[in-house]
Formats: sequence, C-alpha cells, structure tokens
Amino acid sequence: MKVLIFGATGMVGQGVLGECLRADDVEQIVTVVRRAGSAQTPKVREMVRVDLTNFADVEDQLTGFDACLFCLGVSSSGMKEAEYERISYGLTLAAAEPLSRLNPQMTFIYVSGAGTDSTEKGRTMWARVKGRTENALLVLPFKAYMFRPGIIEPMDGIESKTPAYRTFYKVAKPLLPLLRRALPRLIVSTREIGQAMLTVAREGYPKRILETTDIRAAVRG
Repeated sequence: MKVLIFGATGMVGQGVLGECLRADDVEQIVTVVRRAGSAQTPKVREMVRVDLTNFADVEDQLTGFDACLFCLGVSSSGMKEAEYERISYGLTLAAAEPLSRLNPQMTFIYVSGAGTDSTEKGRTMWARVKGRTENALLVLPFKAYMFRPGIIEPMDGIESKTPAYRTFYKVAKPLLPLLRRALPRLIVSTREIGQAMLTVAREGYPKRILETTDIRAAVRG
C-alpha cells in the first residue's frame, strides 16, 4: 500500500506512523508536515507544506494513494467556534476534496472523537464541528471511515503536544491499565488505532463510524 498521513507528529499520528513502518505491505509512506525532519527511514517521504488550505500546486504528488490516515487536529480549549471550525473542518476538507477527486478508490480515515455530534446541533461546540466534518467527508466520492476513540493510551514513549494532555497522561499513566480492564469500551491505545486503520484500509469495515469498541474489533480483524 501507498499511504498518506496527516498529523504524523501528533500523539495519534506518531502511533499510526509507527504501525505503518512495521507493516510489511505498506511500501511507501508520505507524511504531510509543516517542517522537515520527521522522516525516519527511506520508507517515509515528507511533503512539507506551510499552507494546508490549498494543495492545487502539488496535485500531481497526491495521486496513486491507497489510503489517507488523517490524524491532524487541535484541542478546542479556549477557541471560538469559528476558529476551531476553520482548522478542524477547513483543513480537513481542503485535503479531502482534492484527494477524493484524484484517488476515488482511496480509503480515507479521519480521527474525530467519542461524543462527536452527527446532528451538528448539540450544545458542545467541538462535537458539532467534528460532526459537521464527518458528515462532509462521508459524502465525498471515496471510502471514508470515521474513528471516534475515547481515552487514548499513548504507547512506545509517545507524548501529546498539548500541555494539558501531557499533564493528564503523567498523572493517569499508572491507572490506565486498570481502567482499560474496568472500562474497555472507553480506552484504546495509539498502537491499536494504527493497527485498526491499516486493517480498515485493507479490508474495509461494516460501519463507516467506528467507536472505541469497533476500533478494537478491527484490530482483531
């Protein structure tokens, strides 16, 4: 497979990139990054883009992909809805729309989150915006799947870039294995998200929206 990854330097993206590197059937990985320097092996090629709102000048480099694993995202904390929508909805669709046209056979997997509001009318701002983004992706002419993880357990030394999340994970780290056993429907690891994405890219999945239990089921095949 030839795989395109957005957000490969974030917490989820690092886990996804790691699983792609370990997968024998992933022959090439292209990561879309703002700054060069994250490529780890010859298997990875970086596409450096300062502007993520327009890809018209590189469309010739966006063809031939089997899957796009879209892990780019920001915390909504302290943000107004218009600004959060500009990033979460705007940047996602800026990439997805040309990709769907250039790679109609592609599998596109988007990471949103547990509690995403498909009605787009709920009281929680981030959930409305994520729901709006999911709905827009699901009508594009490619195979789109939405991943809605709950609590994400970082593995392999991965850390979140968001300070508040880093603090949470430092405090919660000793408890996460216990919580996983007690609340298996709520917790999924960065490894599992990456493995599930590759399984869905290879084989598809009966649902287009995957909650935590579906993500873990996809890992098991």
